[in-house]
Amino acid sequence: MSGDQQPLAGLLDLAAVRESAAALHSAFAEVAADGQRVLHTFAVKAGSLVPVLRLLDDCGIGAEVASPGELALARAAGVHPDRTVLDSPAKTASELHEALNTGIALNADNPEELARLDALRPDADARLGLRVNPQLGGGAIDAMSTATATSKFGVALRDEGARAWVVRAYRQRPWLTRLHCHVGSQGMALETMAAGVRATYELAEEINAAVGHQQVSTLDIGGGLPVNFDTDEITPSYADYARLLANTVPGLFDGRYGLVTEFGRSLLAKAGSIVARVEYAKSAGGRPIAVTHAGAQVAVRTVFAPDAWPIRVRAYDPKGLSKHASTAEPAAVGAATGSTAVEEVAQDVAGPCCFAGDLVARDRVLPRLEAGDHAALLDTGAYYFSNPFGYNSLPRPGVYGFTCAADEAQEAHSGDIRFLPVRSPQSVEELITESGGAHRDALLGRAEAAD
Repeated sequence: MSGDQQPLAGLLDLAAVRESAAALHSAFAEVAADGQRVLHTFAVKAGSLVPVLRLLDDCGIGAEVASPGELALARAAGVHPDRTVLDSPAKTASELHEALNTGIALNADNPEELARLDALRPDADARLGLRVNPQLGGGAIDAMSTATATSKFGVALRDEGARAWVVRAYRQRPWLTRLHCHVGSQGMALETMAAGVRATYELAEEINAAVGHQQVSTLDIGGGLPVNFDTDEITPSYADYARLLANTVPGLFDGRYGLVTEFGRSLLAKAGSIVARVEYAKSAGGRPIAVTHAGAQVAVRTVFAPDAWPIRVRAYDPKGLSKHASTAEPAAVGAATGSTAVEEVAQDVAGPCCFAGDLVARDRVLPRLEAGDHAALLDTGAYYFSNPFGYNSLPRPGVYGFTCAADEAQEAHSGDIRFLPVRSPQSVEELITESGGAHRDALLGRAEAAD
């Protein structure tokens, strides 16, 4: 991040990603029956970067995709079709045809989509299911709640006649062998998530009883484990959720059903940070303002919905040493590893976008940030640097994985840090191309513009 060319970067702790994947596998293995089929997939929207998908695939995590673009990314990462699930409320006929031809698992969203599948005449080997909405209500964040009474996702089970229609749909289609439900993500209580899984399991049991054999053989229980953005602690854990599921839905883990999960944010959030240089320090109305290069273009949810998506900010000096309050005891702040003692003040941490609300932290008590310092936005490994907002045509930052020699050697002592490219910083030339540069004269209305 030296010079003016790269004042902003995303960082991903590769060891933390592997630890998160291992924790997921371990949590479900603890409660699953011997030999039970469990496929964990990663919601690609949470980290749409090919090297990240490749890393997760190497950790035994497949891909849940919701668009042709996400499917292309999963393929580019080498994720096998057998470990890929397609979910989307707006699949085209071409997408459905492609899924059938390539063996990708697919969950239909609604009766009209199911009718499209009828026309494509799936065979018995197709991996097809139906998404249902148990209409259990929302969580703390409306936009993240997908099991409300009027949610756009899935077949609303409590609507008049809907449940009977679902059972009938399965009786008429022997190739429907899966059932899918996802009740929401951040802001959802674990008990609500487990209730959604229980409703899905009970519906599968009802369908199988109606057809007289176990036609539904796989339950896709979605993902959505909330992330703690307040501290470094990982809570709730995958183990917490798996044990709750085992207590709430015992039959889920008796081995009769294969399981699919679709976790996203919880796999990556804690492993990532965005680091931005402080360009200027100023004040307005008596409040200090640190003007940085990280704003709405990388932290869109935090900027536009700060109450729902607050993130922690950590202060570093120009040399990368942690800044801490000057009144703190040295031992408490790890002075032996190098840090800078400064005054703590309530301040805004602002981004570069040209609107007043472009703030990633408001009136936040932090060590005073000065020009040349760095502000690190913590817990931003999911969504933040892989889902940009194109305001002001700010180029997308580079993303880098990092690992220690100690991580690779599994040694107790720390080692040299290696940085590995995940995504190159977007160049101005690439930004121009993305913005129609090749068609500069197309709107002038002259004949030569069309040549």
